[in-house]
Amino acid sequence: MQKKLHRRRLSTHNFFLSLHQTSIFIQIIYFSTTIIMKETTANQTASQRLMDLEERYGAHNYHPLPVVLHKGEGIYVWDVDGKKYFDFLSSYSAVNQGHCHPRIVKALKDQADMLCLTSRAFYNDALCEYEKFMHDFFGYDRILPMNTGAEGVETALKLARRWGAVKKGISNDKIKIICCDGNFHGRTVTVITMSNDPSSYAQYGPLTPGFIRVPYNDVEALRRALDEYGDEVCAFIAEPIQGEAGVFVPDDGYLKKCFDLCHEHNVLFIADEVQTGIARTGRMLCSEHDGIRPDIVILGKALGGGVLPVSACLADDDIMLNIKPGEHGSTFGGFPLAARVAVEALKVVQDEHLVENAEKMGQIFREEIKKIQSPFIEQVRGRGLLNAIVTKPINGKTAWDICIRMMENGLLAKPTHDHIIRFAPPLCINETQLMEAIDIIKRTFEEI
Repeated sequence: MQKKLHRRRLSTHNFFLSLHQTSIFIQIIYFSTTIIMKETTANQTASQRLMDLEERYGAHNYHPLPVVLHKGEGIYVWDVDGKKYFDFLSSYSAVNQGHCHPRIVKALKDQADMLCLTSRAFYNDALCEYEKFMHDFFGYDRILPMNTGAEGVETALKLARRWGAVKKGISNDKIKIICCDGNFHGRTVTVITMSNDPSSYAQYGPLTPGFIRVPYNDVEALRRALDEYGDEVCAFIAEPIQGEAGVFVPDDGYLKKCFDLCHEHNVLFIADEVQTGIARTGRMLCSEHDGIRPDIVILGKALGGGVLPVSACLADDDIMLNIKPGEHGSTFGGFPLAARVAVEALKVVQDEHLVENAEKMGQIFREEIKKIQSPFIEQVRGRGLLNAIVTKPINGKTAWDICIRMMENGLLAKPTHDHIIRFAPPLCINETQLMEAIDIIKRTFEEI
């Protein structure tokens, strides 16, 4: 009887002990969950708070994906919440060498400790060495250094117009430049005059006269324009691949035929390589795919190695020396920091064989993406590591929705012209990383 009573008491004790332990466990779970929820809410609040700041205090001239980036390294970026992403935009091909490349950052820091800015009122040792380096690297007589891509384009237009007046003898009020439908050369008033996209030029008038626009990838259209206006035309400007138009790759031989036509009519051929240059398409310059040497080359974006805005025009003496001292310039153009960074940025491209890697990885990318069976995909196109998927909307879902889902899955890309998604990772990406990124893209199209 006593044993039974003891067992009952022991059983009751164990029951209450178990109940107490369960209560403690529930409290631990509750407090842990509360902490996690608070941390998550804090992170979400941090991201939203930062986006709200831009919404309130910044101009509304961009529509970014809803992610706030904080850190970058190589092919990856991290947001303020610590989430890691593949960067498949590369700041519109300004980060070809990868984010925060240690050699480029070191060049920037070393020069910053020595001398940052002189203006062009004086010589500086960094610029002098940079100019010689660019001559040796690209084979043009001279470089005119600027800062942004749009400044580079403006400089090329001025070089061409001055050449047209001085060398070709065109009357100053009749000089013309031929450009292409679908182009994107920048945002200045003169540059947007060349655009046929209303979002670029509408309500910014009066625009700059002196431009003739012809269809891109249409040699005969250029021929007709040159036959009609050739005596008054100083230059034809084109992007070797139209990036903002959705990675529009022209037919093989198009550039070469245009180049030959220009020379038949004593017209300069200007290649805007701001986005396509510096190894992006599997050649140092995209123009090399057609075996041409443009009369003027415009460089930018990756020339700054992803750390500074650096641009330049390359040309030979017959074109470059028509502009005299005081007739064109820039306080920051060719400043010491930019000069050192540009040299190191190009050395990295060369030393790390990024031209060859872009060609190889680009072929793999297009082959793998073309295997995706999705009703959203209409076309896959590109060269090197400048590629695009042309999509079509289904059930109200668009390229923007696809990019949002890719972002959630850990890869950043951005639509252009509503239905085209551009894919342009840093050129240092390796095959293992590329295949992991491709898996994210495939999974996204399956989920969407």
